[in-house]
Amino acid sequence: MLSVETVDLHYGAAQILKRVSLLAETGKVTCVMGRNGVGKTSLLKAIVGQQPISGGRIRMDEREITRMRPYDRARRGVAYVPQGREIFPLLSVRENLETGFAGVPKGAARTIPEKVFELFPVLQSMQRRRGGDLSGGQQQQLAIGRALVTRPKLLVLDEPTEGIQPSIIKDIGRAISYLRGQGDMAILLVEQYFDFARDLADTFAVMDRGEIVMAGTRDDMVEDDVRRHLTV
Repeated sequence: MLSVETVDLHYGAAQILKRVSLLAETGKVTCVMGRNGVGKTSLLKAIVGQQPISGGRIRMDEREITRMRPYDRARRGVAYVPQGREIFPLLSVRENLETGFAGVPKGAARTIPEKVFELFPVLQSMQRRRGGDLSGGQQQQLAIGRALVTRPKLLVLDEPTEGIQPSIIKDIGRAISYLRGQGDMAILLVEQYFDFARDLADTFAVMDRGEIVMAGTRDDMVEDDVRRHLTV
């Protein structure tokens, strides 16, 4: 389980996150929603260690990771699928997946889990193709597959539907549902596509101007109120 507790984050003099608290429980999908520029990606970067926080603390399974380096968090089970995917365009699909071995704990098997190819069969058939030759949707599947190679306890996804064709959005939704059903990882999803987030979320949080302004379970979600915070 991930616990974010009253986290502040600054870029220079500008405060980006203001006392943000959030839980992401194992076996559940937690969705963070909000307009562009409200701090969603900054929150994820704080969680994975790419951006230091200026106040509060972050814990994984009751162990504080607030000052832990990103690669140490990865080995503790934090896997990040960034906005924009950030695959290696000149490496093959298989080589891209194998870069995930860097986040595998010492002593663990360095093999690509079969569930990667079960969830995304296109990666099986395109293992020798360069990552840069894949479509945007296929690259997104590759980025998620690379994260799963680390066998994470926490899977962090930053807007996985952005710029993706509808058929692959459905594939990604099914994959997230399957991973939740396995019950061995927490999934933290940042998303602006309301229908996608609503259908997957067990719990949700809505951000505005660096703060969480609304949160609860899916049953608590009032669609009109959430959509009001998603529109420009």
